[in-house]
Amino acid sequence: MRLRLLSLSIPALVLVVLVLAGCGSSSPSGNGVASKTPAEILAVAKSAAAGAATVHVAGSIVSEGQPISLDMELVGSNGVGNNGGKGRLTVGGLGIDLIDIDRAVYVKGSDAFYTHFAGPTAARLLRGKWLKGSAASGPLASLASLADLGKVIDSTLGDHGPLSRAPGTTLKGQRAVGVTDAANDGTLYVATTGAPYPLEIRKSGSGRIVFDRWNEPVSLQAPTNAINVKQLHGGN
Repeated sequence: MRLRLLSLSIPALVLVVLVLAGCGSSSPSGNGVASKTPAEILAVAKSAAAGAATVHVAGSIVSEGQPISLDMELVGSNGVGNNGGKGRLTVGGLGIDLIDIDRAVYVKGSDAFYTHFAGPTAARLLRGKWLKGSAASGPLASLASLADLGKVIDSTLGDHGPLSRAPGTTLKGQRAVGVTDAANDGTLYVATTGAPYPLEIRKSGSGRIVFDRWNEPVSLQAPTNAINVKQLHGGN
């Protein structure tokens, strides 16, 4: 699944959207990012985020008239393991609990999601149950990108148009420098103290995404008794 934060497109079933902005402290206690060009700020933020161990990503947007919300804890490989994550997504009224661990994707959907995914008869049998599929291929693979820190960062901070400085702000007591992508009408705020992590992305008139709890411990555990999606497709 290709996540394009700045363009806010929705590939497959879900889409996570994030963009660029801010302006921060240039005091001795700052991290120096406030004095950089918009392109440099974006590059530094992307590098810092890609090297993080974990992050919490949450928020809501409206894309193509469809409301999307997410609340995900993402784990980076950090050079010692596989990316993974867990959390909840709601797309157009379809609620999904999602866990990505050890190259497998686990999904527990609402009745509406299971009806959409497998039909009304199967939905009654799947109620309250977890489905398991490959994170690399198959019907659940497109959701794996939403729980992969590396892919989220690459996608959300990748494609963009011309960048410009945005008015600075303070987010939860932390000064931020901003970069705006006018082509996609999005603004990303980057911390100007400590590590230059992305703090928030705003899409004009259609919501925002917040990045916080960087590098805090996240525990991932595979659900028990999950149903392999191959069983729903005759073993194919």
